[in-house]
Amino acid sequence: MNGIISSLSHIKETATSNAGAINDILLLVEDLIMLHNDSSSFSPIPTSCQEIKNKQPNSPSGVYLLETATNGTQNIYCNMEELCGSGGGWTRLAYLDMTDSIENCPSGFKLYQSGGVRACGRATSSEGSCASVKFPSNGISYSQVCGRVVGYQYASTDAVLDVHGAPESHNDINSYYVDGVSITRGSPRQHVWTLMAGLQGSSLAADGSYVCPCASGSTQDSKIQSFVGSDYYCESGVGNLWTHILYTSDPLWDGKGCGSIETACCNVPSIPWFHKDYGVTTTTDYLELR
Repeated sequence: MNGIISSLSHIKETATSNAGAINDILLLVEDLIMLHNDSSSFSPIPTSCQEIKNKQPNSPSGVYLLETATNGTQNIYCNMEELCGSGGGWTRLAYLDMTDSIENCPSGFKLYQSGGVRACGRATSSEGSCASVKFPSNGISYSQVCGRVVGYQYASTDAVLDVHGAPESHNDINSYYVDGVSITRGSPRQHVWTLMAGLQGSSLAADGSYVCPCASGSTQDSKIQSFVGSDYYCESGVGNLWTHILYTSDPLWDGKGCGSIETACCNVPSIPWFHKDYGVTTTTDYLELR
């Protein structure tokens, strides 16, 4: 502790750059949390954020030292606030913030940019395809998944309409079954949540087959795959008359800016957060975003 105080004093008394001072302070804050985490109340080193929350309910959100399944240790961010209707103790497994100008898209994803918005997606194609990134659990057991995804519509999207392949592809969790985002866990893949992008939100397209399944007048409700069920969100980013652009003015899956036919899609109490609760069942499966 004395060393940390001395370092803070050194930062104050010397003519360092603002960037250097900020970096040092961030590292020292992490050191303080790790020292707190190594105290007698955390012996042995905890294996999850929930364990920390249970032992010390007033622990703040931040980076903690956790033991992994291979008896190693790793610094992991713990959210100690209530999320998805459950108390704190959430372990962050996946995080990507493309509002940070130095953040890169995962390997295999294409960067889309327009009007200051940066987003990651699959390469544009007239045929169906997927890009994938996996987030390991590092051996941490979990029984709930809580998360949110911010997306943007690009050109024409058709939710779960099977227009880019045979029916067997449309009904295959391992294939490109949705225009949007698929979140699964483990191998073989088990569905967690699907985030769909419909064509438009203020009027029906054609016979209603291209808009969100939850939209008024849609014919897509019969197209929802059995493995998806009701575990999905769907929105569109344009009211009418789409074109080949990235629609940055209306982010998807936030329950805001919804068109007149998407009222039911957006009036969901939990949106923008999705939540999957496995009850007493726990798993160490990796999470996959496609």
